[in-house]
Amino acid sequence: MNFQQLRIIRETVRQNFNLTEVANALFTSQSGVSKHIKDLEDELGVELFVRKGKRFLGLTDPGKELLTIVERMLLDAGNIKRLAEQFSLKDEGQLTIATTHTQARYALPQVVTAFKKAFPKVHLVLHQASPEELVRLLLEGEADIGIATEAVADETELVSFPYYSWHHSIIAPPEHPLHQQPLTLEALADYPLVTYHQGFTGRTRIDRTFAEAGLSPDIVMSALDADVIKTYVELELGVGIIASMAYNPERDRRVKVVEGEPLFGHQTTRIAIRRGHYLRSYAYHFIELCSAALDEQTVRQSLSPVELA
Repeated sequence: MNFQQLRIIRETVRQNFNLTEVANALFTSQSGVSKHIKDLEDELGVELFVRKGKRFLGLTDPGKELLTIVERMLLDAGNIKRLAEQFSLKDEGQLTIATTHTQARYALPQVVTAFKKAFPKVHLVLHQASPEELVRLLLEGEADIGIATEAVADETELVSFPYYSWHHSIIAPPEHPLHQQPLTLEALADYPLVTYHQGFTGRTRIDRTFAEAGLSPDIVMSALDADVIKTYVELELGVGIIASMAYNPERDRRVKVVEGEPLFGHQTTRIAIRRGHYLRSYAYHFIELCSAALDEQTVRQSLSPVELA
């Protein structure tokens, strides 16, 4: 048994049992992949994959059990490497942050600036992704920290911490009639709307709030980020629903926030880490820059084996 065999088992599942894609991902040959799998099955004395001819269709029961162990072993192997780097290259390395456009654009610039001043030799990667893609990057060890509002709190393999609270703001051109009447869901639903794409920046909460009120809003356009939404509101395509931190009265002079109580409640952006993932010291520093309440000791305690038992 060797680590290449374990990587092949994991990658076969990730590539939906397509051995050609497994070979491409691991920079080897398909015949080499097949041989590694057969050698491991022969060594263990069990079949790990359900087959139909030469095609792999899924995992057998032993294969499913093994995959859990493989994931843990490869995670710990990566942790060993990061642990060594922690002591040999204390203030050097790479930190990968997976986040959504909204967080990267509006919440993180000051944090990133402060971090780069403190750790100029650390290569900081901001990987913009959907919430679902962000979770995958964390689970597969391709990102160290994830920052998002959706998805991360629902994944049992992730530990997440509150970052900050926010709400949706309603924006419209300055002369729009909505500025002259009380802001209610019913009043808002009378106008065409421009807001986030499904699955992004609280869109689920928006849809649910309208549905619970028995309203069917006319969402004429959806986008991945607030800058696009504001552009089309300026063009009078509709009234916009954006994250509160995305509006700047000095910059966004062609639109104006409609005054009133938040119609869609408050939401919380969270910082997430995969359980068992070893973080370098500068990663803890990044988290503390996001929230002073999340010092290294607090985060470590939440990630500790005692918490996971």
